[in-house]
Amino acid sequence: MRFAFLGYGSIAAAHARALRDLGGVEFDTVMGPRPESVAAFQKEWGFARGTTRLEEAIERPEVEAVLIASPSDAHAAQAEAALRAGKHVLAEIPIGMNLPDAERVAQVATETGRVLLVAHTQRFMPALVEARRRIAVGELAVRHVVCRWFFLRRENVNWAGRRRSWTDNLLWHHSCNVVDAVLWLLGDAARAASEGLAAPPARNLHAQAGPPHPELGIPLDLDLTWESPSGPLVQVAMSYNSHRSVHDYLLIGEQETLLFSGGKLLDAADRPLAPPEGADLSAIREQDREFLTAVREGRPSSVSARDVLPAMSLLQAADDRIAGRTR
Repeated sequence: MRFAFLGYGSIAAAHARALRDLGGVEFDTVMGPRPESVAAFQKEWGFARGTTRLEEAIERPEVEAVLIASPSDAHAAQAEAALRAGKHVLAEIPIGMNLPDAERVAQVATETGRVLLVAHTQRFMPALVEARRRIAVGELAVRHVVCRWFFLRRENVNWAGRRRSWTDNLLWHHSCNVVDAVLWLLGDAARAASEGLAAPPARNLHAQAGPPHPELGIPLDLDLTWESPSGPLVQVAMSYNSHRSVHDYLLIGEQETLLFSGGKLLDAADRPLAPPEGADLSAIREQDREFLTAVREGRPSSVSARDVLPAMSLLQAADDRIAGRTR
């Protein structure tokens, strides 16, 4: 399968590594705004060509699949263009910076019959897969979910320390990861998607954000709370201001309390429940494997744009509340 990459940052490199490990793929074209960065990424990963023009990447007949790893606000338009060009699309999150854009991309994927996988990588983390299994079979009746994602990002520098030309978005990017993961863990995303999304899969949603950063122009702190239609209370706390990095989910259940932290699922005594000791933790590789398999089998991916619309709907409702908008 021949790929075009839109973007050459750290997450693009992670996908290149995963796809190379999986095998059966060829790197055709890399596209981005800076010719020198395009050339460096092309050389590092063995792409046949590089370009700064979107059309040159997605309209080549040899290209079968497009990876979108560009700035967040370009994802929806690039996904739509690639789908309409007849390409299968593996898109980094968020699929859009608002619900209407996400809905439009989902509709285009349906109309074109192309495979679209949105890279909600946490759905492929073995520890969270095990937590979801326990919830689904009734081994853990969840009463309360508390999620924290804190790190320091007061400059336009990515997670690998590389400076970039665009500004991240705490709500539509990083909390998109967490909100989708919670809805998926509790089964709310699947229920909402199957029933037809008329409203966000949440009751009593509250959202607040800190003041915009004077240079970045975005809030660096965010709190979301809601009640799941299935019963549990949910709290999500996010920050780009924290000098201590934290990424954990506390699942408070009737039978036990589990903690997802450091890629592991731990019981109340901090004993690891998943993944098995020595297991490979490459969620990106397993996610990309699902994309390749869906294309080869001619079926929808397990994380299509329609599958993540419940999370996008909740984020849109939160954004509206923070901005004082009403719908």
